[in-house]
Amino acid sequence: MTKTITLYFIFLFSLHANILQESIDKAPRGATIKLSSGIYKGNITISKPLTILGKEENVIIEGEGKGTVITVKSSHVILKNLQIQNSGNRMEKLDAAIELHHVKFCEINHCRLIDSLYGINMNMVEESRIENNYITSRKNDIPLRGDALKIWYAKNNIIKNNIIDSTRDVTLTYAHNNIIEGNNFLNNRFGLHFSMSHHNTIKHNLFKYNSVGILLMGAKDTNVSSNQILSSKGAAGIAVVADKVSHFHFEHNTVKYNAKALYIDTKRTERGQQRFINYNTISYNSEALHFHTSIKNNVITHNIIKGNMDDVVKDTRDGYTTNNLIAYNYWDQYEGFDKNHDNIGDTPHKNYLYAGQLWQYNHRVKFFYGTPIMSIINFLSKIAPFIQPVLLLEDPKPVVNLQEKINSQ
Repeated sequence: MTKTITLYFIFLFSLHANILQESIDKAPRGATIKLSSGIYKGNITISKPLTILGKEENVIIEGEGKGTVITVKSSHVILKNLQIQNSGNRMEKLDAAIELHHVKFCEINHCRLIDSLYGINMNMVEESRIENNYITSRKNDIPLRGDALKIWYAKNNIIKNNIIDSTRDVTLTYAHNNIIEGNNFLNNRFGLHFSMSHHNTIKHNLFKYNSVGILLMGAKDTNVSSNQILSSKGAAGIAVVADKVSHFHFEHNTVKYNAKALYIDTKRTERGQQRFINYNTISYNSEALHFHTSIKNNVITHNIIKGNMDDVVKDTRDGYTTNNLIAYNYWDQYEGFDKNHDNIGDTPHKNYLYAGQLWQYNHRVKFFYGTPIMSIINFLSKIAPFIQPVLLLEDPKPVVNLQEKINSQ
């Protein structure tokens, strides 16, 4: 019914800056309001199915410097080809460029959201699409910026092909069955932050120059695939944090140039295999796999792990458990042979924690990593350890030839 009304009621408005709200109120349900270039007064509310379309470039909806610029309280609303700016600055009121409140089937497409505290505040939103937008935040210090997307109790939404640059975070809280695809997350604190959000898919995104690329806390059934997570910076510098996650699938990703590639913290009471880390390239990080406590309930197979300062790090010295499936990974630090030429090492690859690896306890020592004296200390700790080293992780079937592995994938 809405589509039919839209086809029959297309209105062209050449609006002055002070009558956009009046035009919205007068338009019939399902109408399309087409805006020419110009500046239109914001702090508007849309309470009916409606499309607002910038028919030219430089269609600006300017907020009043307080509150939210556009508040959407109806389903079936489309905002397209607009520049939306100048929200308020009240963190506790979630002042934003756009607020979607308890709606379905909305779309925000080809919009620029700038000079606002929050980008899009999505509260109880379903079956909606956020696509092809540029979202940045007001240039406050990072703790005083808002989130590019604040997604709360939302489900079945698509976040696709957006550029999210220099904001605080993109947060999803109790948000389920969403698809985050093809976005660029650049220069943020947390590229994506999931809290108690389940059945979400993260694929084909670029994460670069964030403090943390992806942070998952208590998330279930999350699929992370075919992403590039690069050059995480700042105090954390972590590509992915998997904190007490369940049925976490991390596959076909490229993780490079981070302080920590994957930081994993398990639940004490978890049972069965919970993390599936397969077919990834994890290279040129300070640490490839960092486990906070137990190394258990992991499936780690067919990965390329090379050029890292440490392949496996663990914060506690208790032993490695057997509740893991680890096989067919390429480790550039493997020191075995392949006599039968099946591209599988004749002996297992074992990652040990040696007492002499001082940089695992004092990060300042990492500055000297690769120097002759540290190389000698590392070599001596392996051939004549002062105490029995702790086995952290064992791959019984390590891949020997990297090029053959790449060709087989």
